[in-house]
Amino acid sequence: MDKLLTVTALRRVVQAAFFMFFVYGGYVFSTYYTTDKLTRALPALSCAFDEKGGDYCALIALQHQTHHRLSSLVKDSENAMVKMIPTAVTIGTVVVLVALLGKAFCGWGCPLGFFQELTSLIAQKLKFRQIESLTPSVVSKLRPIKWVIFLLFVLIFPFLTGLGFLSEELGSPYCLICPSRIVTTLATGDASQAYISTATPLYFALSLIADLMFGLMVAFALFVRQPFCRICPILALQSSFKFLSLPRLVKNGSSSCDSCGQCAKACPMDIREISKPQEKQTNITHTDCTMCARCVEFCPHNNVLSFKYGPFYMFKSSKDYFKKRVKIDKWWKGS
Repeated sequence: MDKLLTVTALRRVVQAAFFMFFVYGGYVFSTYYTTDKLTRALPALSCAFDEKGGDYCALIALQHQTHHRLSSLVKDSENAMVKMIPTAVTIGTVVVLVALLGKAFCGWGCPLGFFQELTSLIAQKLKFRQIESLTPSVVSKLRPIKWVIFLLFVLIFPFLTGLGFLSEELGSPYCLICPSRIVTTLATGDASQAYISTATPLYFALSLIADLMFGLMVAFALFVRQPFCRICPILALQSSFKFLSLPRLVKNGSSSCDSCGQCAKACPMDIREISKPQEKQTNITHTDCTMCARCVEFCPHNNVLSFKYGPFYMFKSSKDYFKKRVKIDKWWKGS
């Protein structure tokens, strides 16, 4: 029983609960996808294409506003304040959620993140040979991709489409390639989103990219930790407002830290920067951090790493917990 009493175990219970709500919540709350709900829905990472979902993704709302509101503002600035209200509400809601949940949403609530972790856990039990960490050069090449996807597919393409420079297929392009659209709908027994569109050449290309990304995500998750999370534009969106976030990862300036690298080794996003010593207490929440707290769990020093919510310490590293956590990890992997 003691093997279940870890932060990671608690996090996965919370993940499972969020997965059930986001993917199947519509069975209880009857929140069906309609265009007029986009600016009023609570943005989260539950796909709007899942008609039984209990919530909607912030990215589809941003695409919608950029496509229809911001572009119309450029073409006709009359009544600019009125036109900006829906966009301001969308962005304001995102800012509030980032302040309250921050990157903890990715590590504790995201259905797609949970799906990838579950796939990795299954692969471990099937004795797949997994890559413990990606090389620094690979990580550095992957990190900018989420920003490219966010800027192009969530903001620039929809904006240019609204101005008439691009065809309507690019009005909400990220939704058309996002693997969450396929994962959450398949989880409800709906295979309609796993398709190849022949409506237009561009729709064909986008649907092909979506299926390819979904397939690659599943395949890579068998061998690499959190493959899609590394390029997910939600991380880019959250990072834009991370200075407001209450959940944060803190490292104390302490001679106890000897840069052993255990924290970086445990990090599923390969954030090696967290292993560097700090001269004073520092917020080290990285852009790629999903606040999973594994680095805190696997730090072998007392009070060096901490998971904080505002001024409150939620969890601190300790030698005793580290020893227990290492034993549990070996037990799970059967080594």
